[in-house]
Amino acid sequence: MINIKTPHEIELMRESGRLLFNCMQEVLGHVKPGVTTMQLDRIVEQYLGDAGATPSFKGYNGFPGSICTSVNDGVVHGIPSDRKVLRDGDILSIDMGAILNGWQSDMARTVAVGDITSTEQLLIDVTRESFFAGMREARAGNRLKDISRAIEEVILRNDMGIVRELVGHGIGREMHEAPEIPNFSFRGPNPRLDVGMVLAIEPMVTLGGDAVCWMDDGWLVKTADGSLAAHYENTVAITENGPEILTAP
Repeated sequence: MINIKTPHEIELMRESGRLLFNCMQEVLGHVKPGVTTMQLDRIVEQYLGDAGATPSFKGYNGFPGSICTSVNDGVVHGIPSDRKVLRDGDILSIDMGAILNGWQSDMARTVAVGDITSTEQLLIDVTRESFFAGMREARAGNRLKDISRAIEEVILRNDMGIVRELVGHGIGREMHEAPEIPNFSFRGPNPRLDVGMVLAIEPMVTLGGDAVCWMDDGWLVKTADGSLAAHYENTVAITENGPEILTAP
């Protein structure tokens, strides 16, 4: 069942989202060659803790980190580690969430570590573009598939792969709520969108095929063909005035 939020509840989620956005800006400022992914994790845990919030990923189904850090062919759910040192030319996906006053927010960015190629930058840019195409369809009266189709069109137009085994989701007091939000056209239930729905829209795009595989740690998901992957996510509320990104300044 889709959970419709009141204007007051959306305001509380807006506060959580604003905090998470500021935290993301802080940690992205520390991304450079020679930094470990665990150093980034500690920055986020300290930042959110100082603000009276909790990293929503830490302990979730046993996940050990405060953020997910996935490098190069890593799509999502990479575990931060003191042994994972970022290198010039890497691309890094940071996925993170916050719980503030009981309300969740969720966002992800893929960024360059040092200098990257124009093809790698295009991957990052297309992933971002596909998010905004989908977000613009998050309007009352539209259908869920309108979001999915808009994302898919941008990715396929650029001859890139769409991760199909992982999807976006509703969000509120729980990190994962109904509905699931595929990043591709689908068959099956296609609910109408309504004011008060809050969605975590998160395209995951590759430079190769669509298939992914899970690593032995049970968390990290990589592209099956070793191609690079990117991830872009925001928490979006459907309001009377259209979609609003809550993970924003």
